[in-house]
Amino acid sequence: QVQLVESGGGLVQPGGSLRLSCAASGFTFSSYAVSWVRRAPGKGREWVSDSNSGGGNTYYADCVKGRFNISRDNAKNTLYLQMNSLRPGNTTVYSCAKRGGTVATKGFESMDYWGKGPLVTVSS
Repeated sequence: QVQLVESGGGLVQPGGSLRLSCAASGFTFSSYAVSWVRRAPGKGREWVSDSNSGGGNTYYADCVKGRFNISRDNAKNTLYLQMNSLRPGNTTVYSCAKRGGTVATKGFESMDYWGKGPLVTVSS
C-alpha cells in the first residue's frame, strides 16, 4: 500500500534551517506529483509546495517563497523540503502528500495520500 514517511522535524531557532525528507513506497514515485502541506494546532491545513513528477516544475505558497526549496530524488523515492529563515511560531506538523497525476499544482485538489508528518517548532 502507499506509504509516505516523513523525517527531519524538530526544534529550531528563528532564522535557522531544517531539511525534511519524505520516503515514499507502494507506488511508482517518479510517476506522480508530490506536495508538502502543514497544519498548526487549531488551524486548517495549509498548502506549502508542489513538485511535478520529474521535479522540474515546482510551486510555492507566497509565505514560503524564497525561503523554502522542494526537491525530489526519484532514484531514492524521496521528497525533500529545505526550509531556511524559519520564522517563530507555533508547533506545526509538516506532511508530504501524493497527487493522483504527474502535474504539480497549488492547493489540495487531486491529493490522494498523506503522511502523518513530523513536528517542526521554531522557537528560541
